[in-house]
Amino acid sequence: MSATVQELPDTKTPFDWKRVVFILGGLALFALIYYSPAWPDAVDPKGEHFALSKEAKGALAVFAVAATWWIFEVVPIGVTSLLIGTLQALFLIRKPVVAFKDFMDPSVLFIFGSVVIGMVFTKTGLTRRIAYKMLSIIGEKTSMIMLGCFLMTALLTHVMAHTAVAATMFPLLMAIYSLYTTETKPTNFGKAMFIGMAYVAGAGSIITLLGAARGAVALAFYKDMMHVDISFGTLSYYMFPLGWLMVFLLWGFFMIFCKPEKERIVGLKEKASRMYRELGSITRNEILAATIILLAVLIIALKSFVPALDKLDKTGILLCSTIAFFVFNILKIDDLEDIPWNIILLFAGAMSIGFCLWETGAAKWLAVNWLVLFQQAPAVVFIMGMAFFVLIMTNFIMNVAAIAISLPVALVIAPYLGVAGEVILFSALATAGMPFLLLIGAAPNAIAYNSKQFTTGEFLKFGILASVLLMVVLWVFVAFVWPMMGMEVFVPKVQ
Repeated sequence: MSATVQELPDTKTPFDWKRVVFILGGLALFALIYYSPAWPDAVDPKGEHFALSKEAKGALAVFAVAATWWIFEVVPIGVTSLLIGTLQALFLIRKPVVAFKDFMDPSVLFIFGSVVIGMVFTKTGLTRRIAYKMLSIIGEKTSMIMLGCFLMTALLTHVMAHTAVAATMFPLLMAIYSLYTTETKPTNFGKAMFIGMAYVAGAGSIITLLGAARGAVALAFYKDMMHVDISFGTLSYYMFPLGWLMVFLLWGFFMIFCKPEKERIVGLKEKASRMYRELGSITRNEILAATIILLAVLIIALKSFVPALDKLDKTGILLCSTIAFFVFNILKIDDLEDIPWNIILLFAGAMSIGFCLWETGAAKWLAVNWLVLFQQAPAVVFIMGMAFFVLIMTNFIMNVAAIAISLPVALVIAPYLGVAGEVILFSALATAGMPFLLLIGAAPNAIAYNSKQFTTGEFLKFGILASVLLMVVLWVFVAFVWPMMGMEVFVPKVQ
């Protein structure tokens, strides 16, 4: 007796024309820019010319195709990063050894170490312990849960690098989200929680010098140029109200534009309390992991205050914790398979294109061309134009580099418009800390993407609105708040 085999229906996947259009569109942009005739020089207010070399034009071409592919996710975002290095090597924009070296830049390895810390929080159970305790205190309202997560994120950035904070908060948010729904499809609450965490990590990181490296580097850069030493306390004094106002406004923003489907998670408080009790007493691995993490974070934080620690590299310190996790058997070799290499590659590609724009002079050419547009503008318009340029550039290149290429030009123009250098510095630091548009703008953005709660297009959509909000808030501070706090914004014009 022979069995009949039933033919399966034809389930061919429809051809994705949209994907093909954006793949070819990105490549067409690359070719159009790279093979176009020479572009005119940028000329700064002193009359100095900045030519756009063939390599610099190539950097802009790579920048264009990468942005297109990243925004529309035509291939995995990590693969787009590989394209960045490949195009630089094939078209001799930079030497291959230089282009691909950026993929193992210390900043990329810092992201790696931060992600590993997040994995350890999850594996040891520390994440669930913290999440259940937090929820048993906050209660059942989704708005309050979201606010609590945002406040915790912002507070941690006062003493930790925002990348490490995002890596620490991510598994905590995943644990909380699992109590909201068991469905795999994205929700408004998921989008708000994870995108909001990334945005708030940026807002909190501008308040102290410990939130990110950009603050210390920018203050040192400003001191060299203007011979003015701005202290830790002065920075925090002016940035504290701006950063915390943005935290609460971002919470309100997501409650309006991404309102959670459920107003309450009924029974959550009791359930969280019960689950916390069921975890039992804290385990050896939890204590050991917490000790290793706190020690690494403490040493990195003390670098700014203890001269003996100043020469220690923060990436080296953080990677010591990664090694310790394996030495003490908290992690096993199989755990390396759980690392989101797509996210690591994304940030590696961001570093490569950032260095490419910087080293070829393309970023400087863009900065001069943009800022000279405002050399006859009213003072406030010039300040906001400078801040907006940093906001856009910091979504594509390192925020320190965005400040470094724009500050010198801005500080040359400023005296002729009656603008004080200090307000330019603080405005640039504010927008450099909050790259809301693209995943590559900051590590917390990329870490949040691993939640699979949103697409790059959705991140951009919310980011445009949030960036408009940031610019409005910054204008209020430049025009009203900072002057009332004692900041010198306007000075006599240089004739």
